[in-house]
Amino acid sequence: MANMATSATKSGKGGGGKSAGAATDPFLPRQRKVREAMLGHELTHLLVSSPLDVGYLTGFTGGDSYLLIGPRQPGAPVTAALISDFRYQEELQPFADKLEIIIRKRSMGEAVADLLSGPGVERVGIQADIMTVAERDALAKKIGTKKVVSTVGLINKLRSVKDAHEIDLIRRAVKIQEAALLEVLPTIEAGQTEQQIAARLESEMKARGSAVPSFDTIVGAKGNSALPHYRAGEMKVANNNVLLIDWGATYKGYHSDMTRTFALGKWPKKMAEIYEIVLEAHKLAAAALCAGKSSAEIDRVARDHIAAAGYGENFGHSLGHGIGLQIHEEPRLSHMLAGVKLQAGQVVTIEPGIYLPGVGGVRLENDYVVTETGSECLATLPMTLEWATLG
Repeated sequence: MANMATSATKSGKGGGGKSAGAATDPFLPRQRKVREAMLGHELTHLLVSSPLDVGYLTGFTGGDSYLLIGPRQPGAPVTAALISDFRYQEELQPFADKLEIIIRKRSMGEAVADLLSGPGVERVGIQADIMTVAERDALAKKIGTKKVVSTVGLINKLRSVKDAHEIDLIRRAVKIQEAALLEVLPTIEAGQTEQQIAARLESEMKARGSAVPSFDTIVGAKGNSALPHYRAGEMKVANNNVLLIDWGATYKGYHSDMTRTFALGKWPKKMAEIYEIVLEAHKLAAAALCAGKSSAEIDRVARDHIAAAGYGENFGHSLGHGIGLQIHEEPRLSHMLAGVKLQAGQVVTIEPGIYLPGVGGVRLENDYVVTETGSECLATLPMTLEWATLG
């Protein structure tokens, strides 16, 4: 990296010694994959400004920091500089054996421009879907418009396929959310509000290690269960009626996402009917999930089954989506998008549903790891109608 002294100070050098446990460190291999992608765009440098992507490539999740990946030094790991400020100086010390740590003394824009003002800087990739137009223009003015190259989704494509470390973190998140639900289910009674149930569920997840829920927990009682992205409100749970719970945990930044639909007491006849249809649609799609298949093809398996049962108009959303550092990532299992070939290591949800306005809805969702020969379900909670009958 060139000319960094004017607006920043070094607090460590990257690419030097070999850290303990480097053989199992997942971050340098990710940086190497980014470098391969950079070559395809003929980039000499890549400025990573997305906090999620910085965390993905380095393990540092403090925020307000940029990662600059530059030319590889002969015989050294991928050269990368993490640009941050005084607030994170101590927190960044454990990363100093693998990254060049730069504590800026001026604005982030000025620090980056100074780093990129020296020789050897020819084509600098920026994350055009993250950086603002004003930030891009300021950088271009400092280092030259021709040197700034917009990229979109370069790291997202890499993040789509999870390594073993990431899958383990998602697996841990699933365990947390399942344990929390099992703690809450016996406490659910008629007369409780959706918000009360959601609050207990989120509290139980937090107590088990989920810093924040994956999203605002969905608890939909009675007719509210027919609203796919409903948020818990003041509706009270009723006997002999449905209750949909869509919840998720996070563990070290990685998300999980599941849905179960219950009845408190006796199932209404129509709801029991559509439950079995949704359950079979879920099973069929899960059985079809495999590397090499099209994402649209998996969606179609579940959608065709629901349509054949006469409820095609009542299943309007996509079958599923990728999960990871974000609750919605690539790939999308959708009938509204062109299909993409699924890859081993992707983690996706399968969540078919049928929604009857004013009556109620059923959705059943699990998280799956795509494999070369099929898929692995990360969830262990049952989905049978008998299990989903409370009280």
